[in-house]
Amino acid sequence: MSGTINLRQVRKQRQRAKKRAQADANAAKFGESKPIRAARAAESARAARDHDAHKRDDD
Repeated sequence: MSGTINLRQVRKQRQRAKKRAQADANAAKFGESKPIRAARAAESARAARDHDAHKRDDD
């Protein structure tokens, strides 16, 4: 049999992990310089434009 589990500690660990994941996402999103953000946005727009250009018109 396994040992006892302190549910309060498990809950707090889960909350810490969730906050850490959110902090990492925010650091990646807001921690970039303006030219890098602009380049990423331009690449995303180009990819969307290229994807839309390959759509078929089945009218």
